[in-house]
Amino acid sequence: MIEVKAGTMEERILKILQECYPITVEVLSEKLHVSKPTTEFELMKLQSKGFIALEPLPGRTFVRLLRNDFRFIGRRHQEKFIKRKKGRVRMHEEENKDDVMFG
Repeated sequence: MIEVKAGTMEERILKILQECYPITVEVLSEKLHVSKPTTEFELMKLQSKGFIALEPLPGRTFVRLLRNDFRFIGRRHQEKFIKRKKGRVRMHEEENKDDVMFG
């Protein structure tokens, strides 16, 4: 069993490769929302570890997953920041006490 740290680019690439096959480097970089050189750099790291194989063809490079025995370890962090409102929450009933209707 190969342990891969959760929340990394390696995890994202491996999960996409487990879902869709065959896939090219261009399509993979679009799904990851990163540039093609960044994707190629990460794929070279995964190829040196023996997780994937790159199959260059004229005009395209396909990515092939060599192993499927991955275990993702670690805590997953929230990727997108959630903006919360600051300040005191006002009650609508208190605002309308001085209205003519309530007089």
